[in-house]
Amino acid sequence: MITLRTFMPMFGLADPSPFCMKAMALLKMSGIEHECVPGDPRQAPKGKIPWASDDGEIIADSTFIRLHLEREHGIDFFPGVSVHDRAIGWAFEKMCEEHLYFCILFDRWMIDANFDKGPRRFFDQIPALMRPMVLAMVRRDIRHTLKGQGIGRHGHEEIVELARHDFDALANFLGEKTYFLGDRLTGTDAVVHSFLAGADAAFFDGPIRQAVRAHDNLIAYIDRVNAIWWPGPTDKEVA
Repeated sequence: MITLRTFMPMFGLADPSPFCMKAMALLKMSGIEHECVPGDPRQAPKGKIPWASDDGEIIADSTFIRLHLEREHGIDFFPGVSVHDRAIGWAFEKMCEEHLYFCILFDRWMIDANFDKGPRRFFDQIPALMRPMVLAMVRRDIRHTLKGQGIGRHGHEEIVELARHDFDALANFLGEKTYFLGDRLTGTDAVVHSFLAGADAAFFDGPIRQAVRAHDNLIAYIDRVNAIWWPGPTDKEVA
């Protein structure tokens, strides 16, 4: 059995991390027996969640988890999909993971109202006297990460505008298709849906969510895939 380390349900999502939701979706698609257990980034092989263990082998990073499932378990996450469409799917996956993610990260961690409502809760177990110092240190590190990546050099309105272009591209490509690459779920859906669902979290109702909800086909897609992968309650808090 594969064990996946995640953050667990929060903010009305199966997991607050789209990368964890991606790995969880891939394991659901694989049909392999697995379990999700809470993980600690400080114990993670690469300092980040998710990571998985499979018969003693440790696999860190959601993309390498997918590659492991493909190579070691023979899972085909793209049945019947052409090489051309796989390439398009990969490009959209990386847009979500390497661009849209940082727009959402800024919105959640650098906007005080969102941070106080959401990510601040990650630190509730830290002793009260130490908490302000730890919060300041973590937010400073994330601010440096955002600046180094480039998104953090822009203003909030500019970042929302960039995210809006990502959503426009996703909506335009999805069109009237059932799933992102056609009429069957693929590995690309594990990525695209996870990021769209995170951006649409009602817990953080702001310009990022409004930009997603401007596209009826994206909302229908989120609901359609939720009904398959996350039909039951997760963490239903919306306030």
